[in-house]
Amino acid sequence: MASTALQDRVGGDMIPLDGVDPQEWYFANGYTDGLPAVPPTPEKVEAMVEALGGDGDFLEARVPPRWGNLTRRVLAVNAVMAGCLPLYAPVLRAAMRAMCEPHFNLNAIQATTHVIAPLVVVNGPVRKEIGMNAGHGAFAPGNRANATIGRAIRLMLLNVGGALPGVLDKSTQGTPAKYSYCVAENEEDSPWAPYHVEKGYRMQDSTVFAIGAESNHNINSPLPNDPEGILDDVISSMTTVVHNNARASGHCTVALSPEHAQAIAKHGWTRHDVRCYLQMYATNKFGRIVHNHKYGKAYNRHLPRWYRRDLDSDIPIVPSPDNIHLFVIGGTAGRFSSFIPGWGHYNSPVLRSIDGAVPNGGPVCIDGTCFL
Repeated sequence: MASTALQDRVGGDMIPLDGVDPQEWYFANGYTDGLPAVPPTPEKVEAMVEALGGDGDFLEARVPPRWGNLTRRVLAVNAVMAGCLPLYAPVLRAAMRAMCEPHFNLNAIQATTHVIAPLVVVNGPVRKEIGMNAGHGAFAPGNRANATIGRAIRLMLLNVGGALPGVLDKSTQGTPAKYSYCVAENEEDSPWAPYHVEKGYRMQDSTVFAIGAESNHNINSPLPNDPEGILDDVISSMTTVVHNNARASGHCTVALSPEHAQAIAKHGWTRHDVRCYLQMYATNKFGRIVHNHKYGKAYNRHLPRWYRRDLDSDIPIVPSPDNIHLFVIGGTAGRFSSFIPGWGHYNSPVLRSIDGAVPNGGPVCIDGTCFL
């Protein structure tokens, strides 16, 4: 094999590989997610650095738990390894900076025994500009932008953050969401204003939303045509007691399919109405959460202090409608939606613009209805 030079995925230094298969070298040194990687040649890396604004030594963030330096060159190397195009670079940077905000608590997400992974949802014109899939199979393989942005995030969490399974990542079983977990909202088929617009951004702004999340839990609801019927099926998924929201409150995500969302909206319900209904009626009895004290009397300090701990007390899955992050995602055929549990109160989601725009420059949203 001819002499080859690659750039290191952590520091960006040049590594000569004389007569060595680059793929086998990366596998042998634990530099990938277990899948083949695109060799980060200097030309590809420099193109990615330029897409980030140049200056490869510029520090974008530090990634826990190893607190490695995420310079633009290091970000570029991992993006190339994942198969990203330079066009994706601004989305990838915004996602990493969102996850490295202190209140996101990435340090704990990286090291927990739970099956949590950062979920990224993209809104705004950038979805179409880079060719993201928000429709059929949005969470599935087959779309380069969704797959490689999500994979690049994971490579940086591994290579820069050091969250190697069994080393710093202590997840008992792990989750396939740790390979790639990036999707876009289907704004075109949604009956409501896009998520980022409801939060005060303009339609022409592009944003990334990041939250600690389990894999999506399917909701098969083919029969109901009314809001209560559809949402009661969503509640059925939300009110199991073995995910973290049931026992530790916090934030969660609901991804309604366009068919479900449109059926609900036909009755005049807003996104805010949906979140309020889910928060009010998605509850469990405290006794169910603590197994009726069969294994010893439990107080459960992870729940909010103001919740009553009587066995017959109703315990909401989340403390407020604002803790339910509602998106419209998926294709226009099929009444399947998803409940995506969060990590309890240990993680706070982050919504961040891609181009530096700030909220409150867009429409005013009252009760979930936006007025331009």
